[in-house]
Order: sequence, then C-alpha cells, then structure tokens
Amino acid sequence: MKVLSVVGNRPQFVKSAPLSVALRDGGAAEVVLHTGQHWDRELSQVFFEELDISEPTYRLDLRTADPAAMVAPIGEAVERERPDWVLVYGDTNSTLAGARAARDVPTAHVEAGLRSFDLSMPEEHNRIEVDRLAALLLCPDERSARQLEREGVDGRTEIVGDVMADASRIFAPIARERSGILEQLGVEPGRYIVATVHREANVTQEVRLRRIVEGLTRLAEGEQVVFPAHPRTRSALDQLGLNVPTVAPLGYLELAALASQARVIVTDSGGLQKEAYWYGVPCITLRPSTEWVDTVENGANVLVDDDPDALFSAAKTARFPAAAPALYGDGHAAERITAALYA
Repeated sequence: MKVLSVVGNRPQFVKSAPLSVALRDGGAAEVVLHTGQHWDRELSQVFFEELDISEPTYRLDLRTADPAAMVAPIGEAVERERPDWVLVYGDTNSTLAGARAARDVPTAHVEAGLRSFDLSMPEEHNRIEVDRLAALLLCPDERSARQLEREGVDGRTEIVGDVMADASRIFAPIARERSGILEQLGVEPGRYIVATVHREANVTQEVRLRRIVEGLTRLAEGEQVVFPAHPRTRSALDQLGLNVPTVAPLGYLELAALASQARVIVTDSGGLQKEAYWYGVPCITLRPSTEWVDTVENGANVLVDDDPDALFSAAKTARFPAAAPALYGDGHAAERITAALYA
C-alpha cells in the first residue's frame, strides 16, 4: 500500500509523526508532501528533525495559505505517485487543498467530524468540505462520528482516537527529560503561564489583538507569562506597537516541555487545547467556540473570546478538575488508522 500524506503546518507535522511510524511498521510506503504553508524553520523543518518524520519527497515551498495555489501541484504529485490513499490532517488550507487535489484517489481524513458550529471560522468550512470529499473518515471520538451520521456523509466512518494523543504519550516525557527550556527562560514548574496566539481572526483584527494583549499584559504584572510568538503574530504586534514580551517560536519538544509544566495555558490553538487536557493543565481559549467541546464540558477549558477581563479572571482562578475523564482515545490511534487504511 502506498499513502501520500499531505502536510503543511505545525499541527500536521506533530499529528503525522506517530502515524508515519505506524505506517512504516505496517509495511506501507509513505510519500510525504509538504505544501510550504508554514516555511519558517521553527514552524516547519525543526519538526522533521525532532520527531523522526519521513523527509518530504515533495517540498512545494509555496509559502502561502491559499488552497487554490496548492491544488495543481498537489494534483501533479498524486498523478505521478498514484497512491492508494491521499491522507490529510485536520482543518487547514493544506488539508482542503489535498482533498480537492486527490481527484479519483480516495482521501482519508484524520480528525473527521469535528465541528465548532462557528461558520465565521475558515477552518469550519474546511472541515465540512473535506468530510464530504473523504472516502475514509477517521474520527477521534463518538461525538464526531455521530455528527457525520447526522450530516449524512458518504464515506466510511471509523472511530480511531486522536493521533495527537499518540504524540503526547510518546513525546511529552521525552521533551521534559531532554529540554532545558525552563532553565533557559528562568521559570519554575507550575509557576508560569504559557500563551500562544496565531489564528488569523485574532492576529489580523486589530481590536481583537489589542484586547487579548491587554489581558495578557495584566496577567504578566503578577505572574510570568511565556509567549512564544508565531512570525505572523510578532509582525502584527510590531505594526501595532504592542509591547507585550514574547520569545521566539519554539520547537515541538521545547513547547511540550514548557506547556506540560505550566500553571495554565492561554491559547487559540485547537491542538494545544487537547494537549493541555492530556497534560492536566487548565486551559483558557481565546475563541468564542471550540471543536473540542468535551474539554469545556468537563471544566478543563474556558472560552473567553477576546475579553481581557474574562481572560484575567479565568486564568487567575484556573484549576484542572480532579475528576476529569480520559478523552480522545488511548494514545494508539496511529495503529488503528493504519489498519483502517488496509481494510
């Protein structure tokens, strides 16, 4: 079996790492295509080096998030390789372009069925379209499988768990053992806040970004806030003259070591919301909605949107619930996905 895996940004590199290993162990030939949606070294190449992901056969180096620019070159690779499956991850524009470019080759969608029910998010439109195009829908949980059933999608649905749980299980202990990031930053376990802001809605809308920075600045007056800034975020902060302290983007293992030992995580990242749950660290989410509804329902995650008062209050009182149940699988989704591809 040959699988063409389409990746393009930071979360997809993390998700693909355990699955690449499972595919190799299962005897599959994996061809990796990197769209270049993320091209900064700390958001791209460092993951191939840190996580033992197969080096891309195709590096499109497009340096754009425009799916229309990706479809034709991905399609050329599909025609050249003629894989059994085109494998796409999550909800990014690279995901959408990969599904559109697959044409007559069946698409398998990792993280199928997730919905925030917020159509103002481009990612929500991507999820819906990719699920309608996919022949194999790889769901992280029963909630997402039920959603696909309600929508009447045509593809075969399999509940496999979440590959991010696999990555967390494998890499978080390694990160804490190997990384010296806490010492480098001068922070102590459980006595700092980690913040990440990268989504287009937060970074490109001046009012939203100012309000988020106001909340983070208030928190930083009484507690150390470690804010690894995405290049787009750093540029927006500079353009607006917002002087919130940041650090350079971190590699996955460094961020895993840092986030897993934080007192609280403040983020607009879907992946980091889940990782916070698996780490047992309370999360504050800078969005009006989330596709990871269970983290909110179980009291581990609070949605504050861009409200600085709500952000400050939630972070100050954040506690991880003692009775939080296990969510999104057992850390062995990659093996189930491989088996589903062979079925």
